[in-house]
Amino acid sequence: MFTGLVQDVGTIARVARRGAEARLTVSTSLQDIQIGESIAVDGACLTVAEHGAADFTAFASSETLSLTGLGDAAPGTKVNLERASRLGDPMGGHLVTGHVDARVALLAKGRAGEAELWTIALPEDAALARQIARKGSVALDGVSLTVNSVGAGSFEVTLIPHTLAATTLGGRAAGATLNLETDVLAKYVVRASGTPRRSSLEELFGGEAGHA
Repeated sequence: MFTGLVQDVGTIARVARRGAEARLTVSTSLQDIQIGESIAVDGACLTVAEHGAADFTAFASSETLSLTGLGDAAPGTKVNLERASRLGDPMGGHLVTGHVDARVALLAKGRAGEAELWTIALPEDAALARQIARKGSVALDGVSLTVNSVGAGSFEVTLIPHTLAATTLGGRAAGATLNLETDVLAKYVVRASGTPRRSSLEELFGGEAGHA
């Protein structure tokens, strides 16, 4: 499990493709990386297979490459990195599994003082769209963010100056495509409620969760 708080911005150093699979080598300032540990790379949980003093290599399956932005990764690509949380670690973001649900488009960027307001397209999958709720959480490229509002085909988040400076999101432009993971708690609510009624999700999340 992860929290969506990025610990380092790494750089793809090498991509060794083998058919529909690949081994990704990532340069990083993270220290004491261990073989077998989990690291979220732009929100996708990967297992360390090899490591050096300033890099690690992880296997990316065809599923990972087809469902996340890592399928387009090339040497020089910047990626958000977070190591798996341990019991007792501070929970500063929200529970993130490292399992990317969909790719979504950054539709527009606006300003709110020093912060930025982003409008993000809702995923085409209606079940996933129902998992995004006002004041709930999402992870975009592995970054934990709070949902401001949800509309008919999009939702809005605020990115504070620290997030813009300490993650790859500061360099994203309108039209970019992002890895999305919805809140794991919302997944269970939707699953338990079957086909959710708007009123039932409003009671839990307070407003606009039923819009898709």
